[in-house]
Amino acid sequence: MLDWNAVMQFATKGNPTPPRRVQKTQAQWREQLTDNAYAITREKGTERPFSSGLCEAIEPGRYACVCCGSLLFDATQKFASGSGWPSFTQPAQENAVAYHLDDSHGMQRIESLCNVCDAHLGHVFPDGPPPTGLRYCINAVALTKLDEEGHPKADKK
Repeated sequence: MLDWNAVMQFATKGNPTPPRRVQKTQAQWREQLTDNAYAITREKGTERPFSSGLCEAIEPGRYACVCCGSLLFDATQKFASGSGWPSFTQPAQENAVAYHLDDSHGMQRIESLCNVCDAHLGHVFPDGPPPTGLRYCINAVALTKLDEEGHPKADKK
């Protein structure tokens, strides 16, 4: 189980080895994604807070990267943070998420990215609930919910 110390170690000393790698050109990503998903995942944007019903909805399921389909989070680790973005306490697997120091906007944060395709997901903070104390604050548009067979429920474009 990851905690803040583990996240900081990954952010400063190197991320876990991804299960695979997906690389595409910017043109290929643009063709695949909606304009909003492209701006957030490929250009490190942020969706407006409370702009998705996924923020507070806690229902069974698994969530994958909208770009490459890699499993990122399980709803068993989801909680209503009140932050305006879907929040999780752990990734589905330790190597699902990569971490980078982010000094933008006059603050130091830890950016969370898909470890398979480098899609910007959001940030992780040390103010989540026990036992991990982590809050993965994730842009809903960066996620796609999977069906029981592990396939995306709806095409994003």
